[in-house]
Amino acid sequence: MSLSLSFAVPSRGVEVALTVEAGTTLALLGPNGSGKSTALGVAAGLVRPAAGTVTLDGRVLTDVAAGVQVPPHARRTALLGQEPLLFPHLSALENVAFGPRSTGASRADARASAQEWLALVGVGDLGARRPAQLSGGQAQRVAVARALAASPGLVLLDEPMAALDVAVQPALRQTLRRVLADRTAVVVTHDPLDALLLADRVVVLTDGAVVEEGASAEVLSRPRSAFAARLAGLNLVTGALREGAVEAPDGLRVHGVADPLPAEGSPAVATFRPAAVAVYREIVEGSPRNAFPVTVTELEPLADRVRVHAGALHADVTVQAVAALDLEVGLPVVFAVKATEVAVYGL
Repeated sequence: MSLSLSFAVPSRGVEVALTVEAGTTLALLGPNGSGKSTALGVAAGLVRPAAGTVTLDGRVLTDVAAGVQVPPHARRTALLGQEPLLFPHLSALENVAFGPRSTGASRADARASAQEWLALVGVGDLGARRPAQLSGGQAQRVAVARALAASPGLVLLDEPMAALDVAVQPALRQTLRRVLADRTAVVVTHDPLDALLLADRVVVLTDGAVVEEGASAEVLSRPRSAFAARLAGLNLVTGALREGAVEAPDGLRVHGVADPLPAEGSPAVATFRPAAVAVYREIVEGSPRNAFPVTVTELEPLADRVRVHAGALHADVTVQAVAALDLEVGLPVVFAVKATEVAVYGL
């Protein structure tokens, strides 16, 4: 089923329009407060927009102008959040059977379907356990099975792995990748792995509006928004192409490799890895063309490296380099990166 969503919630400062093709998964990315959960709430019927429409496979679920607002239980949507919210008095099997039973299936058929779904998500041997007897990862798998057992036309996932230990996230991610295949789904996440492994396309929200969208791999390898660049772990400089370099409004000029080269004067971005940035105390002879005087704003330990933050730019250096350069917050330094390490492309 395809989803078409176009709405405005002025009280939350959100105005969004997006579509999800039938059988595909869309990842919604963006900082906290950007409108991601609001979009899911509107799609699920839990949030009433001030204007707009929601259509699922041609069926109008919300049309503010026409006074149409289909209630959540009649939308054929399944919403799964950070907490599994299983019925505590029911076994895992009975939790999953609840969906088919609510749509008219017999007790025997519902239990048979529930057992199949539990097996599909990898907890087929835990059907007799109550939620209190399940680990966090097990409970979330049961919640996934319960959501899908009701045969929803649209699956909505609001950071389903955020409350889980890092050790159990990979297994659930693989489970979701398997069960969401060929289903229409929207997943809210802050994890680039979720976007790459679960989603076909990505939409980036900032301040309640869509600022970037495209294929998952494309957005994360060639980001055009500050949030997507941070998520991908890249430095991003936005400006206009001037004489082969991206020139930012503050005068910063970044040379790089472009394929194809954007038109002169057109909006463009330059991206490069923090690991490709060298840090010096001053500009020295033979420095790359991309040498920027900056001021250290933060030093962040990262395993065997240290990320040197200088406002919106970042460099990853060794602990030994930090000691040798005597780096500290407030110190003026120079960031340098070879043009061959910089990708330049149009907005």
